[in-house]
Amino acid sequence: MGKLLRPHGYLVHSFASADEFLRSLAVDETQCLISDIRMPGMTGLELQARLIALGRKMAVIFVTAFPEDKARQQALAAGAYCYLGKPFDGAVLTRFVELALSESG
Repeated sequence: MGKLLRPHGYLVHSFASADEFLRSLAVDETQCLISDIRMPGMTGLELQARLIALGRKMAVIFVTAFPEDKARQQALAAGAYCYLGKPFDGAVLTRFVELALSESG
């Protein structure tokens, strides 16, 4: 994601897990989170729920190689900006990030 978004001027941080992200200082400064649905440990949907419980407001974009209607509906109902199946076009992701940031700002 970093290689895709940095050339567009975005500051990108990558984390090995949802827990690592939650323990980082970036959690308070993040405006747009791109998360996989399936991750070791905490899932993307669990991360989204934790952020909501913590009162952290940010646009959330989910990506997944295993698109499921139930997960999509849950993510969007909880306020996710979008839910993309892999593989996806990098230009599509970049456009969603631009839109999410412009609408949240």
